[in-house]
Amino acid sequence: MVTSRWTAVPDRAASPRRRGVVLERAILDAALEQLGEVGWKGLTMEGVAAGAQTGKAAVYRRWPCKEDLVADALVAGLPRVEEAPDLGSVREDLLALCRQVRRIMYSRPGVALRSVIHECDQTQAERFHEVIVGGVVEPTVKLLREVIIRGIGRGEVRSDAANGYVFDVIPAMMMYRSKMCASEWIDQDLEEMIDQLMLPLLRPHGG
Repeated sequence: MVTSRWTAVPDRAASPRRRGVVLERAILDAALEQLGEVGWKGLTMEGVAAGAQTGKAAVYRRWPCKEDLVADALVAGLPRVEEAPDLGSVREDLLALCRQVRRIMYSRPGVALRSVIHECDQTQAERFHEVIVGGVVEPTVKLLREVIIRGIGRGEVRSDAANGYVFDVIPAMMMYRSKMCASEWIDQDLEEMIDQLMLPLLRPHGG
């Protein structure tokens, strides 16, 4: 793990031209940057202040602890997947959606989130439960539901596949293998997950 070389600057170094949302954005960006460089355990409020070129008092006024700061940085920074792919087949739709999720996981906020997941203890992790569920899992499940229901309509997917257990498979697999196996989720991995796990699970009975 890289050791941070940032040194907190005095409060008077804060620029009078950066206030309100502009300063807050700089602080949130600095928090994500530091998470990517030194991880959760190495992140300090002083280091974030230095990265944002402001004083640590400006950080503490807004966020009394690093858990609150990091949670807000992740919520503000995580990319969103807004639309379910519609490429004509459930296989291609699932692959496209998985690639979008992978882009989120390996974006700068996604790397920061994985640092939090990997390094937090149980009590700290509870603070980020809603960030993980609301920012990554629930949006992914919503779009998976759309893909699977569309596949049912085309006759590619069995009619009873639109259930919570099926919707949870891809997010659970991607989160688990990312954390426990350090999986990079290259295209071959995504294709194997779809072909060997999801398609047999979704295939109509007798199909």
